[in-house]
Formats: sequence, C-alpha cells, structure tokens
Amino acid sequence: MNLSYDVVEADFDSLVLARSHEVPVVLDIGAEWCSPCRVLTPLLERLVGGYGGKFVLAKVDADENMRIAGRHQAKGFPTVIAYSRGVVMERFHGAKTEGFLRGFLDRLVNEHARQGAVLAPAPAGQQA
Repeated sequence: MNLSYDVVEADFDSLVLARSHEVPVVLDIGAEWCSPCRVLTPLLERLVGGYGGKFVLAKVDADENMRIAGRHQAKGFPTVIAYSRGVVMERFHGAKTEGFLRGFLDRLVNEHARQGAVLAPAPAGQQA
C-alpha cells in the first residue's frame, strides 16, 4: 500500500482505524482553498517518504468529507491527528515547522513501537 493516500468516509475505518493497528496513521484533514494546507500537506508527504514506512499519511478533503471533519472536531484547517492502534494519540491545527513535525512524528512512531512491545506475547518458554 502507498505511504500517502486519500481517504473518504466509506473507507475511513479500514484505511485509518484498522491500518493504525499495523502502522501509525497521520490523518491530514484539509481543503484545497486552505493556504496553510497547501504548505503542510506537501511537507508531510515528503516526510512520510523520509521515514521509510514508519507511518502512513491519510489525507481527507474536508469539503468532500464533512462527516470525518465533524467527527474529529476539525474547527480549523489543516487539522492533523495521529492514530496508533485505533486510538487518537495527538493532534494539532495549522501549518507547523519541519522541526515541530519531526517531533510529532517521532513521538508517534516511538509510542506505537512501545505499545507493540507491551502487547507482544512473550517468547515460548519465557514469562512476560
């Protein structure tokens, strides 16, 4: 599957919630008319490639998917929400610097890995 893809209401559960159990999902809710979105989304697209599959980017056009925006209480654009294992971990609004984004992404990737280590069964013959 691609590291960056568009999401609509019909496939939200499979492409965001279910997928976030495998790999962290960064949900980018924006709109074509939104100037900060036109700055942030390309930066996130560049970073997702640089992180080599440690997270995926799910992009939502708020104008076409108002229920997703409403469900996430997106009051301003862009709204970015980090999912790990089906749960919202962190969120922010507006355009941010690359340094801010790297910190946001590093926390998400590290927490997802930590949760996986906690959830993984102990090897045979060893106690958890």
